[in-house]
Amino acid sequence: MATVSRRIIELQEYGSVQLPDGALSDEAAVMLHRHYAAQISLAPPSFLTNRCWQLTAQGYVGFIPVTPDLGISLKPKVPIANLFRMLEVAYSLREFRVFEGLVGVASLTDFYEHLAIILSRRVLDRCRRGIYREYVPYAETLPYMRGQLNLQPMLRAPWRVEIPCRYEEHTADIEENRILAWTLHRILRSGLCQETRALPSVRRAYRAMQQTVKLEPYGARSCVNRLYNRLNSDYHPMHALCYFFLDQSGPSHELGQDNMLPFLVDMPRLYERYVAEWLKRKLGDQFAVKAQERYAIDPGANLHFDIDLVVEERASGQVRWVMDTKYKAPSGGPASDDVQQVVAYAEAKGAREAILIYPKPLANPLNQRIGDVRVRTLTFSVEDELHEASQRFIQGLVQAKAAVSGEV
Repeated sequence: MATVSRRIIELQEYGSVQLPDGALSDEAAVMLHRHYAAQISLAPPSFLTNRCWQLTAQGYVGFIPVTPDLGISLKPKVPIANLFRMLEVAYSLREFRVFEGLVGVASLTDFYEHLAIILSRRVLDRCRRGIYREYVPYAETLPYMRGQLNLQPMLRAPWRVEIPCRYEEHTADIEENRILAWTLHRILRSGLCQETRALPSVRRAYRAMQQTVKLEPYGARSCVNRLYNRLNSDYHPMHALCYFFLDQSGPSHELGQDNMLPFLVDMPRLYERYVAEWLKRKLGDQFAVKAQERYAIDPGANLHFDIDLVVEERASGQVRWVMDTKYKAPSGGPASDDVQQVVAYAEAKGAREAILIYPKPLANPLNQRIGDVRVRTLTFSVEDELHEASQRFIQGLVQAKAAVSGEV
């Protein structure tokens, strides 16, 4: 049977492309409008678009399988090597030494496959050594005695023939393994792995897990803040990889007889995570860095702030900075709403310094005192060499600290 060749539309982040009226089917247009409005702004043919379909990429990069014969590749505006490094830092992938095997990897989908190979090989290695098991308690009514007799149900219904039992089973069908199985299942459905590269390894790993584990859906949050012991400590890095895959995997939609999954990286969110993790590494000895801290304004009315970054001095517990990352830099200076927002954050946390962080220098940077709060704009570039960019950022942060300390 002949395979359908998929046409790929390439869009750069925040860029636009126009397609002739007949180049986008109604099916594809409806799919984009219903499922991917946050990722792609779609304007139908009109006098405003020269009678063409106009597609404008928003702050996402990755791949969207729209129909069996059409896909959209969303390209990053940052250098691809920088994107890989941002993902490595944001998702704590350093221990996998992902850059050692990236020769010839030139796209985000190649990077996806590279990590899929790493995960599948680790799962297969663990399966060969024996997957982790736990004793799971059960309380069931059985036709035979197993474990301990559960007296309470028997006393309430002594006429029943079945025996209420409490017992424990040493099983591999536990959440630690189900997360691995679900992630491998999602990777297989992504359509991003090739038969000549990652697909055979991922398929073998999934089949190995499928023998002992029920398939249940899990979100990315299930992969973090888990407890490990000496018997399952090697699951920690595997779950870190699962977090990466599940966090970028969008909802599925029907493509013919198959369910295909998009692979989408939210760049503003990635930028925020990257800056947060980098600050934790660099400032961790003297400062505690808290990401997405919720500040309750009126708990009864569910009114709150979600502050991007709060940096506290470990010794005193005093908040030194509140920070807000803005991935899309304005053409001039910071927006008034952004300044108002970060000042409100600083006053709520009792901080003297509020910092707006942008990925490139602003034409009109800000360094002003507003009431008791000094507001600054700093640059943490992701388009330049990242090590040099981080050094420039830390220099600006130190200068900001010195300036505030010198104020009366």
